[in-house]
Amino acid sequence: MVNAKDLQSQSVQELHESLSSKREELRLLRFSVSGNQLKDVRSIREVRSDIARILGAINTKKTDNVKK
Repeated sequence: MVNAKDLQSQSVQELHESLSSKREELRLLRFSVSGNQLKDVRSIREVRSDIARILGAINTKKTDNVKK
């Protein structure tokens, strides 16, 4: 799980990198579920929440730069 304070301290480039890695992780989890290999389906929800947090942090940083 990603902490919101950690996200605020990262740069936009680092956030995009972590976003792409989380999206890749979500893709792999979905394939695992479809192949009946994954037992803990809740991890998909957690990764989706992490992606939403990262996107929110990116959006916050972009709007802060526009306001300045």
